Amino acid sequence: MGIDQLRIASRRSQLAMVQTEWVKQELGKAHPNLAISIEAMATQGDKILDVALAKIGDKGLFTKELEAQMLVGRAEIAVHSLKDLPTNLPEGLILGCVTEREDPADALVVNKKNEAYKIDTLPSGSIVGTSSLRRLAQLRHHYPHLIFKDVRGNVITRLQKLDSDEYDCLILAAAGLTRLGFSNRIHQIIPSEISLHAVGQGALGIECVEGQENVLEIIKSLEHLPTAQRCLAERSFLRELEGGCQVPIGVKSIIEGNKLTLEGMVASLDGKILIRDIHSSSLENPESIGIELANKLKSQGAGEILQEIFKTQRN
Repeated sequence: MGIDQLRIASRRSQLAMVQTEWVKQELGKAHPNLAISIEAMATQGDKILDVALAKIGDKGLFTKELEAQMLVGRAEIAVHSLKDLPTNLPEGLILGCVTEREDPADALVVNKKNEAYKIDTLPSGSIVGTSSLRRLAQLRHHYPHLIFKDVRGNVITRLQKLDSDEYDCLILAAAGLTRLGFSNRIHQIIPSEISLHAVGQGALGIECVEGQENVLEIIKSLEHLPTAQRCLAERSFLRELEGGCQVPIGVKSIIEGNKLTLEGMVASLDGKILIRDIHSSSLENPESIGIELANKLKSQGAGEILQEIFKTQRN
């Protein structure tokens, strides 16, 4: 049986609303007779802005409240930045759709006085703002002469802090800047040789209640299969390593013909140890590629690195 109403749970942040409005618009085009509304709310990650993300607790920091709305029947779907969605979902919920990916790379954004520099030419002691342990560990590994400082708040707040000279530069997701209309602020796309991106970065994930086939059929109109295959491999890699959102784990995935290649990285928080490897296989089972790569990295000491990080975060 079809439905005539679709309620979308979304975070209230500007980027989340831009992304959710896009989903609403695209679903409206595909299903013109469907009444679609947005139920916006703040999540724990939106409310606590004076503490580093890694110290709050990482499971579902930006998703729990949205998931609760679906589980109690107040929303049919939730739209997430896929990088924020934990790899193990609450019982009764599934990842129903993955949309076409924007550029998943990290981007360097600088203030006016640093426009002459790129990431590898920044002067010693330059203050780099990032709230991501993944970015922090990789950049510390390559540029130990830079100073790294946590930065919280939405993208606009972060840019304001940068422009008022609290930071010399920021590292942000290129996709978020593009979606918000700030692509002109991208000073440099950070090469993947320096910084592998977050699992799912640049893609949107639409979560829904398991077993609601009519809802699943509606949202599948936005599925982008190559992105979904790449993200399934990335997410299984992260799941196998038992990594949450706030761990120094990075990836890069590409599809060539019928082959998917996944590159992955695990690093210590200080960046002194960085393990990186690659695995390729047929597209038929993307998740097995992520599992194989995770096991490769575990055999090289990745598990011990992550256990040390988890111990530090608990203390």
